[in-house]
Amino acid sequence: MTTTAQPIPVETEPKQSRFAFGRKSRYADPGGAHWSVKLAVLLICFFWIVPAFGTLVTSFRTEGDANGSGWWTVFNPAKWDGFTLSNYHDAIVNAKLGEALINSFAIALPATFIPILIAAFAAYAFSFMQFWGRDVIFFALVSFLVVPNLVALVPILKLYSSYGLNGSFPAVWLFHIGFGMSLAIFLFRNYMSTLPREVIESAKVDGASHYATFYRLIIPMSTPVLASFAIFQFLWVWNDLLVALVFIGPGDNAPLTVSVKNNLIGQQGQGWNLVTAGGILTMIVPIIVFLALQRYFVRGLTAGSVKG
Repeated sequence: MTTTAQPIPVETEPKQSRFAFGRKSRYADPGGAHWSVKLAVLLICFFWIVPAFGTLVTSFRTEGDANGSGWWTVFNPAKWDGFTLSNYHDAIVNAKLGEALINSFAIALPATFIPILIAAFAAYAFSFMQFWGRDVIFFALVSFLVVPNLVALVPILKLYSSYGLNGSFPAVWLFHIGFGMSLAIFLFRNYMSTLPREVIESAKVDGASHYATFYRLIIPMSTPVLASFAIFQFLWVWNDLLVALVFIGPGDNAPLTVSVKNNLIGQQGQGWNLVTAGGILTMIVPIIVFLALQRYFVRGLTAGSVKG
């Protein structure tokens, strides 16, 4: 007598966990999230968007409306006089924020691209070249991440004074380049160490030099991490007030942050309508930069988190 083997039933779905929230298991909808997570995200977005929206609305209001009532009164047409573009004209021309905008670009762009170039060279050396003390030097460079830049303000200020650099763009460039280099080398080296070494070995077999390998292979493959650090560095430098105030101060070379503080909020303080217009001018460029490079942002930061 022959018997037919019965197929073993296979569970197509995992069993309901007694720790799962609600009726459905968390395995039923892998892309979903618990209602508490969604609520927390909505609250965070609400508390960020509402002040930003209020700042934007106030920047288009007249001085009387901005100083006499809250921005939410725009939803009641009977209590406000309408929108105006004169705030931006006064901020750009009278408060000289137009010149400050150019100064901010003159400070932020070199302070962003120079450390990227230098740190990329260093990360390539730490990842693909063998030399004495490589790991020790890398550890020493990365250890500077724990040093706060505030402790170096006074010594560097005295050093710059002896060379006549205070009040000039190079003073701010050197400061941001020096304190951004450690993070750049750390991110770039971790990312480059995850790149396939077979490609590098093939380039060596074909007779490619280190410079050719770096420019033709490593740089194109490292675009995500380069863009991620560019976002970080540009935002830090663009939004910086303390370093610019210490090493440049008010004057012809003042960036946007210093000009807004001195020309709109300081002794020459204006109404809220001009202050918010200056704030929008300060925020619009970082927002554009982030939106333009955001697709590289997460990829660049997480690529080197597993293999170091």
